Amino acid sequence: MMNQREVVIKVMEENNGYATLSYLYENALIIPNVIWKTKTPFASIRRIVQNEKYFFKIKPGLWALKSHQNRLPAEVTNLIEKNKIKPEKVNVSVHSLYQGLIVEIGKMEGFKTYIPPQDHNKIFPAKAVYLKEIIDFNTILDFTHNDIIQIVKYIDVFWFNKRKLPDSIFEIDHTTDFRSSLLKFMELRDFNVKMFIISSNVRKGNFINKISRPVFEPIRNRVKFLSYNYVSEKHSKATELKIIEKTHNNLNR
Repeated sequence: MMNQREVVIKVMEENNGYATLSYLYENALIIPNVIWKTKTPFASIRRIVQNEKYFFKIKPGLWALKSHQNRLPAEVTNLIEKNKIKPEKVNVSVHSLYQGLIVEIGKMEGFKTYIPPQDHNKIFPAKAVYLKEIIDFNTILDFTHNDIIQIVKYIDVFWFNKRKLPDSIFEIDHTTDFRSSLLKFMELRDFNVKMFIISSNVRKGNFINKISRPVFEPIRNRVKFLSYNYVSEKHSKATELKIIEKTHNNLNR
């Protein structure tokens, strides 16, 4: 019988040596003949992956086995900036990781999702699948007149509600000065849509400086800044809730 750490290692090994916390939640807890002697198995998994003897953190919410450090897939290796990989490759992988996490959060919260066509064939590093494989709409919904659609269709992620109207929009901005993202958001200032910028927490001051400019006054109080850490934690918590609800429903059938 395997102990809890051995189960986490096994699940990571079967996933090419890495996994998000959400992936571990969904797969480690269903391994047969393992007893999780705790009321908080999710917390146990979070504690296990912080054991630096066996694991290391790639990005917030994404962990890997030290035994696989030199043989991880390229899209995962690109996320490890200290490896002196070309910055453009790092930027693409970071962008795709958080783009995919936001898509998955939206789907877990009951929304339909869209990303721009130019991102469809990028790899979602958390699952080693193309981003187009996890979205709902390959083309943006025709929810307003065409001149606006032609601009906002390049926004990184849309969440659409049941009426097929935009509920939330997201831009992942890893290196640029936020201006392009905010200009796209300005096109939707007349819509009741939530607006989010995703970036590293160290860049929040840059965001505040940019959003404070007079040109962005119409959306200044509507655009929220979310850190990569927040997104990864939100993704993990959404998965926890999904598993708890599924278990509860199974028990009450």
